[in-house]
Amino acid sequence: MTYCVGLRLDRGLVFMSDTRTNAGVDNFSKTRKMFSWGVPGERLITLMTAGNLATTQALVSLIEERVKAVGDRDPSILRAPSMFQVARMVGATLKEVIADSAPVGQKSDAAFQATVIVGGQIQGSAPTMFMVYPEGNFIEVTSETPFFQIGEAKYGRPILVRAYDANMRFEDAVKLLLVSFDSTVRSNLSVGLPFDLMIYENDAFEPLLERRIEQEDAVYQSISTGWGDALRAAFEHLPTFDL
Repeated sequence: MTYCVGLRLDRGLVFMSDTRTNAGVDNFSKTRKMFSWGVPGERLITLMTAGNLATTQALVSLIEERVKAVGDRDPSILRAPSMFQVARMVGATLKEVIADSAPVGQKSDAAFQATVIVGGQIQGSAPTMFMVYPEGNFIEVTSETPFFQIGEAKYGRPILVRAYDANMRFEDAVKLLLVSFDSTVRSNLSVGLPFDLMIYENDAFEPLLERRIEQEDAVYQSISTGWGDALRAAFEHLPTFDL
């Protein structure tokens, strides 16, 4: 399985993904699920994937091929005039990969499904983010839905819903994501470290920070331990139910 989150803040965008893949209860490996393409001073586009590994790898390979030879292989996300058009291209490519991979009669919601978060900024418009579904359609972040999760979303969602604030600093957003990811890792073996992190600040057209967070990372370990202790302390201070 997978866990990826994209947050839209007033200051920019924050992306985080895990790297675990599995082919059984005792067969785990690591693979990158976050990818970025850009033109300095003009655009930066980041994509995160969840779902069938063969499907997501084929999707990224097709996008990469069209990016590397933009003069010969349109459409390319590096030539799209807007992030909306980028989302359309990614959706069409995902739908194409699923259709090519599936046997006759296979549906997009079956074995070859994948879901994608794509976000970034193109000069002349504001940063934004989309969730792209296996059918190729997509939705955009809004003030009511300011973050997207794909993969194993349920364990890490409660902290995001309760603590997210569009005005928060990047540092606090990363802390929030680490708590969300730690909750997910502790609840589901198919999600695991290391985590890939990318922070994008409005109008920069290049990453503010790209980093891989390993199991032994001191900040992650402190947050993981501190969050567990804080939950236990909060539980102890709640009113007791009288029988």
